[in-house]
Amino acid sequence: MVKITSIHGNKQKLDGGSMFGNAPRALWERWTPVDDQGRIPLACRCLLIETDQYKILCETGIGAFFEPKKAERFGVETPERHILLENLEKLNIHPDDIDYVILSHLHFDHAGGLLPPYSQIEKGHDDLLFSKATYVVGENAWQRALNPHFRDRASFVPSINEKLKESGRLHIVKDLKPPKELSSFISFFESSGHTPGQLHTVVHGDKKSVVFAGDLIPGAPWVHLPITMGYDRFPEKVIEEKQKLYADFESKDWQVFFTHDSNYAMGSIKKNEKGKFESTNLESEFVAQPI
Repeated sequence: MVKITSIHGNKQKLDGGSMFGNAPRALWERWTPVDDQGRIPLACRCLLIETDQYKILCETGIGAFFEPKKAERFGVETPERHILLENLEKLNIHPDDIDYVILSHLHFDHAGGLLPPYSQIEKGHDDLLFSKATYVVGENAWQRALNPHFRDRASFVPSINEKLKESGRLHIVKDLKPPKELSSFISFFESSGHTPGQLHTVVHGDKKSVVFAGDLIPGAPWVHLPITMGYDRFPEKVIEEKQKLYADFESKDWQVFFTHDSNYAMGSIKKNEKGKFESTNLESEFVAQPI
């Protein structure tokens, strides 16, 4: 049996205009609260997948590795604590219990949780966490992290790249083939509109499948086809990739997991009476849910 759990890491706040691209503020203000600086609340939610043999973590969130000024700049909440580790501990899971960490891409808000909190880094304790896990990264996402464009260079953390290489536990996904021991219940597909080579995990259970959407669909408001982010490298491609994915949702019993939605962790995607795609059957957090 495959079970899934939604787990929060450190939350953050970012500019709403950046998060909703060219959508007018009058529109996106209906979907989310906004503070006096124009920022909206964002989760950095991770997905724990458990079977009788394995514990797999999809992403690690932003973590608490930033020094205080950068943490403030990027709106990191509770920056002195590694919230993901605390929430794993509440489930009686130690970082060393994790067998695999699957990273959709290596932007800092998805991979920063691999590092310990800044207070430990200051003291020289900067080894990657999850010290027994295999770190799984798509080949194209890995190449992008090593050779970023000037426009998105600041989204990557070179020290994480170096530590992944040095770990001896880095698994580069080629031809979208998951590690052999996971292939009976996990498959991958790739998108490149947000960032080249973003790797999406599909978890296949007995009753349904769950797609880890990453930054292709950060949350329920972004299900709407025209809504993209200012952070997307190729917004038109994002729309085309969502269209292709939604065709699978219509023909299969799939659900989508949201990493950045501040309210909802998972939902279905359906066409409404106007022919527009929208999120339905929305769920908040869940623990050890069989699929």
